[in-house]
Amino acid sequence: MYARIVNMKLKTDDGPQFTRTFENEVIPVLRKQKGFRDEICFLAPERSEVTGISFWNDRENAEEYQRATYPGVLKTLSKLVEGTPEVKTFEVSNSTFHKIAAGLAT
Repeated sequence: MYARIVNMKLKTDDGPQFTRTFENEVIPVLRKQKGFRDEICFLAPERSEVTGISFWNDRENAEEYQRATYPGVLKTLSKLVEGTPEVKTFEVSNSTFHKIAAGLAT
């Protein structure tokens, strides 16, 4: 399993608008992506900061999303996000939620 962690700074203290936009416009796009498993977003309203973690079956699925779809997602969020989000990628080594063990992708 593979994970993308995206850190974003919001333009304003509008966490509720970000949450609505993400739920209504981004999540449906993610659900259509090959290999997409899950998305978790964390909002820190006091810092106008959002961190999102998406889980993918494998690196190839996440990289294809990064190339083909992520630019459109950024455009959708551009009215709410300040600057360029920071993206980091990781192999998932353990997860109680996804029931995987180190080095095994399901």
